[in-house]
Amino acid sequence: MKDNATPAMVSVGLGDRSYPIHITPGILDRVGDDLKERDIARRYAVVSDAYVADLYGKRLLHSLAQVGIQAELLTFPRGEESKNLQTIAELASDLARRGFDRGDGLIALGGGVTGDITGFLASIYMRGIPFVQVPTTLLAQVDSSVGGKTGVDIPEGKNLVGTFYQPRAVYIDTDCLASLPHQELLGGLAEVIKYGVIRDERFFGYLEEHRQEVVALDREVISRVIARCCEIKARVVEEDEREGGLRRILNFGHTLGHAIEAASGFRIIHGLAIAMGMRAAADLAVRCGLLDAEEAGRIRELLVAYGMPVQVPPELDRDEIRSYLQTDKKTMAGRVFFVLPEAIGRVRITDDVRPEDIDAVLDSD
Repeated sequence: MKDNATPAMVSVGLGDRSYPIHITPGILDRVGDDLKERDIARRYAVVSDAYVADLYGKRLLHSLAQVGIQAELLTFPRGEESKNLQTIAELASDLARRGFDRGDGLIALGGGVTGDITGFLASIYMRGIPFVQVPTTLLAQVDSSVGGKTGVDIPEGKNLVGTFYQPRAVYIDTDCLASLPHQELLGGLAEVIKYGVIRDERFFGYLEEHRQEVVALDREVISRVIARCCEIKARVVEEDEREGGLRRILNFGHTLGHAIEAASGFRIIHGLAIAMGMRAAADLAVRCGLLDAEEAGRIRELLVAYGMPVQVPPELDRDEIRSYLQTDKKTMAGRVFFVLPEAIGRVRITDDVRPEDIDAVLDSD
């Protein structure tokens, strides 16, 4: 890695609910300084899974204590299996027992599961208390920590219970990525590639040209990549905060990806399921006459170049995948909507997809 990287800051412009996204190596040790200046809450509960709490909990608590901010650490078991209403109830009870009230706040320290759980809890505890995001995985840094989507899973589907609730600030420490298992890094890179496909062909080209530096987590390159993803998402959220129209393009690869993830019993991690979903969506766009086969091949080749799986495992039950498609939160009145590329950098939302084409892309490689 390079020793230095230029700090970056992206703003999400939502009027009086606007907030900054700070992207800086080592910022984990300086979160307290900024929170002290911003005066968001009297004290904080840092919510984290047990694994991330062991890695970074003491550092964050020390950062807060250094400036006189009182904070306590609340943990839950690691993994998607904890992203449910029972975890929310247990954490809410813990907050109540500790005397947290409307003057207090939450800090989400961890990956996408932690951010979703903490944001949802903040939105409903005492009918809403402030929270901030400190994402430690690439997927959370480029996607789930920004935009205010919160939620938990129920047996019938992923993220079916949730709210839109914006954080007050996001602090992205790129140095945290060094502790990520390789599969988790790849999962985050799938979301990175998504942004190029949906909105920015030049960024897609940058990912093609700088693959080695991205994978090596070169500080300057990875900071630039994260900042561009956050910029794209911020602009989309500013135009369509509650997913009434444009924001739905952020679901590229997610319709099939979520179904694949659920059908695997969440053994396939989110980002890698999305990689499979993006490849399938690109092939679906070709079959629907929306996308040139060469462009679809370019999407597939980039996913493969980064080491991501693109074929839906043959052992996954196709009927189960189809069943999850019907309960996806993007399905309306029984119509399944897909985000399909028309070119790299431009996508279309459509439900004009034949079942036989879905079957074909699920079984193609």
